[in-house]
Amino acid sequence: MPVNKTMSINKNSYLEKFEKTLSFAQEDFSTLRTGRANAQLLDGVFVEAYGTKMALHEVASISAPDTQLLVIKPWDKSLLPGIEKAVQLAQLNLNPIIDGDIIRIAVPTLTQERRLEMVKLLHQKEEEAKVILRSVRSDVRKEIEKQTGLAGVSEDDVKAEVEELDKVVKEYVEKLEESVKQKERELLNI
Repeated sequence: MPVNKTMSINKNSYLEKFEKTLSFAQEDFSTLRTGRANAQLLDGVFVEAYGTKMALHEVASISAPDTQLLVIKPWDKSLLPGIEKAVQLAQLNLNPIIDGDIIRIAVPTLTQERRLEMVKLLHQKEEEAKVILRSVRSDVRKEIEKQTGLAGVSEDDVKAEVEELDKVVKEYVEKLEESVKQKERELLNI
């Protein structure tokens, strides 16, 4: 679809905003516990280390040797108590146990009721992401419509740009919904 050269809306700039929103939402979805051990469960855990707060993955390696166990191996053994405390305070319903120079965390399986709560939370997060996508669309649409009446910009040019924008938004909403369906399958899979 040829776009008038005088239109100043940069498609890449708003595509980047949509992509960041989708990435943020997918990262947010990954924090929902599925009942399986996954290093991403601990992404939001911050440890008091060296006089500052640091992300857990910055001070230790995290692995999931099986579906019900996480193992944290700090690079500095003096951080073991701080890591244990940080995991307990993160409200993840996980119980870390120091075992020598590592921390073991048994990941309990989720009850069906808890899985359904997680699905409900997932849909809330999905709606929040859709609101952000619609907000970006609204801002970009206003920028496009501001160009109405400018020299070299016809109403057809503006209409074509708005249609292109709506098409892109629809694609990102579909990608978001597919991510939600995939996460919902993970949550409900026992």
